[in-house]
Amino acid sequence: MKKKLLLTGFEPFLDFSMNPTMKIAEELDGAMVGDYMITSRVLSVDFQKAGKQLLQLIEETKPDAMISLGLAGGRFKINPERIAVNVNDGPADNQGHKPDNEVIWEEGADGLFSTLPISQMVQRLQAQGLPAEISNTAGTYLCNHVMYQALHYVRTNRLRLPAGFIHIPASHELAIEHGKIPSWSHDDLKRAIVICVETLSETVSSS
Repeated sequence: MKKKLLLTGFEPFLDFSMNPTMKIAEELDGAMVGDYMITSRVLSVDFQKAGKQLLQLIEETKPDAMISLGLAGGRFKINPERIAVNVNDGPADNQGHKPDNEVIWEEGADGLFSTLPISQMVQRLQAQGLPAEISNTAGTYLCNHVMYQALHYVRTNRLRLPAGFIHIPASHELAIEHGKIPSWSHDDLKRAIVICVETLSETVSSS
């Protein structure tokens, strides 16, 4: 049975003039992967807007699953994230706002765990020859912010749908421009996300 999956990427940020998650999201929009028809959107790197944009997209699309993607320049594996924490901190966003230990939701849990099948995703990626590992920190920047917003929404509304976040390395194109970060080909980055969606589809179907 065809289901809907909301996939999000981010616009460029900090000293990265391009963002491979943006390109992946744009290319997978409308694709059928496993049982999921993918609807993709690109979020702002803006603490005041990104969470609101995501929640509005959830309300509009009413997805059966959600995966958000983020660039982790410097990492060399695909990293499904295990947990999001209730704090905004880090460098200034694209609007110049620099949060300092801000709480995302005053009444929210300190941390919320991904409801994606992250262990199975890592196993499948490794079996396909793609380096992958569960990450236990999504940081405190926009990636963590968006992951927390999604999981808080799911919990607050008592929804039963998989939701979580996946960090990816830089693309070769970005690494050439940046100079000193590891990278993957765009095709492999995109293939890794397709494998993750396929794994999610199979896991949900068998449960």
